[in-house]
Amino acid sequence: MKSSDPPIIIEQSFTVSKSRVWSALTDHQKMIQWFFENIPDFKAERGFKTQFAVHSGDRTFTHLWEITEVVPEEKITYNWKYKEYPGDSFASFELIEAEAAVKIRLTLTIVADFPDDVPEFTRESCIGGWNYFLGERLKSYFES
Repeated sequence: MKSSDPPIIIEQSFTVSKSRVWSALTDHQKMIQWFFENIPDFKAERGFKTQFAVHSGDRTFTHLWEITEVVPEEKITYNWKYKEYPGDSFASFELIEAEAAVKIRLTLTIVADFPDDVPEFTRESCIGGWNYFLGERLKSYFES
């Protein structure tokens, strides 16, 4: 993924309340049920930082997150990078009310290039990952 690439935008709608969607995106105990189970802590506060490792085969991806923007029940933005690899991005989750549903619009903007030789950093892998988290994991979380 390169800074010259257009942002990745994934949208998913849910027929639950906006407050329930916001809570799923920002409450630590709920996030570990659908997002990453090893997030050590989370606060929807500007400047909050956390890190945790995710393993894929023989590679480790230590996620480094810093919250850069919070508009309660509307938008949260993370600076998202990895300890082991160059590259930098911002992931922004916007909540949009639609008829009888709430839409999450995830926008991933790359601000510094990620390595070409790591399969997890391809655009296709990233899109697949976000579709998995929002379209499968979060959807299943709301249905349970």
